[in-house]
Amino acid sequence: MNGWQIPSPRKPSKSKADFARERREKVASLIKQGLLKSELIKKALLKVPREDFIPRPYRDYAYLEVPLPLPGLAATISCPHSYPLFYEPLGLDQGHRFLEVGLGSGYGAAVAREVVGEEGQVVSMEIDPVTFKYAKANLERAGYRDVVLVLADGGLGYPELQPYDRIALTAACMEIPAPLLEQLAVGGRLIAPVTGANGQDLTVFEKSTTGVSQKIICTVLYVNLRGQYGIPGEQDS
Repeated sequence: MNGWQIPSPRKPSKSKADFARERREKVASLIKQGLLKSELIKKALLKVPREDFIPRPYRDYAYLEVPLPLPGLAATISCPHSYPLFYEPLGLDQGHRFLEVGLGSGYGAAVAREVVGEEGQVVSMEIDPVTFKYAKANLERAGYRDVVLVLADGGLGYPELQPYDRIALTAACMEIPAPLLEQLAVGGRLIAPVTGANGQDLTVFEKSTTGVSQKIICTVLYVNLRGQYGIPGEQDS
């Protein structure tokens, strides 16, 4: 798991009240750390039960700061702090058309759906059919039936619903896939872990009429992008 210490699987023992308390404590911690500022993202994180998007043997660890295994090839659900880490600099807001590359457990799509609201739209893509099936079931069970789910190579984007106001690429790449930049609206933002000589930098790209600017947020550690724009020789994402 790329250097993370994954806790041992166990039979779930925590109650709904336990998880609700841990969720509130996690949100308060993220605010205290300065990672969470948006009221919309805060409300979304408080509303969406992260534990319901995690395989049963790891359910009790839902709010630990560690990625947890998912069905599929080297699939994981990212640490809790990863969602505001992505969505805050992205400026995800009400009414946005949002494209997520890397559906994972479906949790990120659920949080984003709460943020963008009724006027917005969430499209999420997943290349692994096993992971896709798992996430789709999670989202349907949680009532998020209006998220557009696409089983395909996310690096190619989903041109049918372009342009996107915001795009999140949740796997590391050497450079941003050209189709994603093409499908990003002028004035839109894209966030992704970009692999360089010294590791991965979480980077925000902003598209204007004159080109694309970029800003590095911090160092991160994510699985590698698969598909046509995946990192050559890497099969572990």
